[in-house]
Amino acid sequence: MVLRRAAVTPFLWSWCESRFGSGWSMSMIAPPAPLSSDPLVQEEIGAMAEHGTDCELPQRRTGSKEQQNGKFADGVSVAERKQREKEDRLGLVLWKKPLVTLHYFFLETLITLKDWTWKLCQRKGAVFSVLVLFAVFSMVYSIEGAHQKYVQYLEKKFLWCAYWVGLGVLSSVGLGTGLHTFLLYLGPHIASVTLAAYECNSVDFPEPPYPEQIICPQDEMVGGGISLWAIISKVRLEACMWGAGTAIGELPPYFMARAARLSGTEPDDEDYEEFEEMLEQAESAQDFATRAKLAVQKMVQKVGFFGILACASIPNPLFDLAGITCGHFLVPFWTFFGATLIGKAVIKMHIQKLFVIITFSKHIVEQMVSLIGVVPVLGASLQKPFSDYLEAQRAKLHHRAGVGTPAGENWLSWLFEKVVIIMVCYFVCSIVNSMAQSYAKRMQSKKYSEEKTK
Repeated sequence: MVLRRAAVTPFLWSWCESRFGSGWSMSMIAPPAPLSSDPLVQEEIGAMAEHGTDCELPQRRTGSKEQQNGKFADGVSVAERKQREKEDRLGLVLWKKPLVTLHYFFLETLITLKDWTWKLCQRKGAVFSVLVLFAVFSMVYSIEGAHQKYVQYLEKKFLWCAYWVGLGVLSSVGLGTGLHTFLLYLGPHIASVTLAAYECNSVDFPEPPYPEQIICPQDEMVGGGISLWAIISKVRLEACMWGAGTAIGELPPYFMARAARLSGTEPDDEDYEEFEEMLEQAESAQDFATRAKLAVQKMVQKVGFFGILACASIPNPLFDLAGITCGHFLVPFWTFFGATLIGKAVIKMHIQKLFVIITFSKHIVEQMVSLIGVVPVLGASLQKPFSDYLEAQRAKLHHRAGVGTPAGENWLSWLFEKVVIIMVCYFVCSIVNSMAQSYAKRMQSKKYSEEKTK
């Protein structure tokens, strides 16, 4: 009898809810008339009446404002409230609410610094080891001796590599809108080396001033031509370090999703929330963007290492989803990072280098400048500044020490510098906006938690 009652109970509960609502009890079924002709329902009601029990469903604890139907007391659903809060956060930007944005930015910065300090205090051994190494290197750096030339060489290489790794991290780590450091720094650097290599017929630029300034060597090659492989080799270190930085910048989404999956808690990250919603609505996906994200997710999940390698080896704006997928499905760290590092620092960087080098090779650049002159009406006026710019660059390449500085740059160089400054400033503003919005979301989550516990 007990087994039979336990098997029937879910059915009876669903029937009672459909008839009386979710908050029904035995007092609501007092009328003597039979409630249903179903013998199973009548038998269960009779047994409950004998024992004096109420048929009340176990329910999760809800706040005073949140109802079981997914709505708050003011009639606003959970989805509508989240959408409204998201719109409020997105409106928190410097050009709309500067004082509030800066205030929230400073508060979020203090919280972040506090969290980092706490994490460092928990890793006292690692911090102590780093401090000891720093002290040893400082002593070696300050002591005079024959080793100083090697120290200076290693210092120069280390700072040069750290510069490009940092630019790579800024390009992919997800701070603000992201800084397109390939277009602003690495691409122009490769283009400058390419133009100089074809003009000097050599890549053996004197160091110094290279890499700060490119000057043709004294003994310029007369015969033959510069090879494509020589130019690739010249910029390989910078490109690989930049690619390694982009691979490091992809780690935060992976660690966030992995920690959320292991702990079972809901992370405070909208990308991860969208990823979970995408998995729930995988069967009903209609738009192209969602189908593309699902394709990346399935490739990474099913193919593993080579799927991650394929996604990382091509310019892929959806690669953040690959990191979230790998973290969510607990892909081993070295499988994810190894495939990402090989794909971005080796395969993808060689593809991008080839594109830039071929695009800025001598004959293609000359053809592009000549084609500009074909443009009706504005062709001649547009062609002249480009020709002047190329001539100025050639003059700088052949500049010798003590001869005097070539003429100043034309408006193209000035315009590019201003574009770089504007993009960097916008990037900094986007970081401020993003951190202020993070603090606003933190406050909204705290308010929501307090409402649930009331």
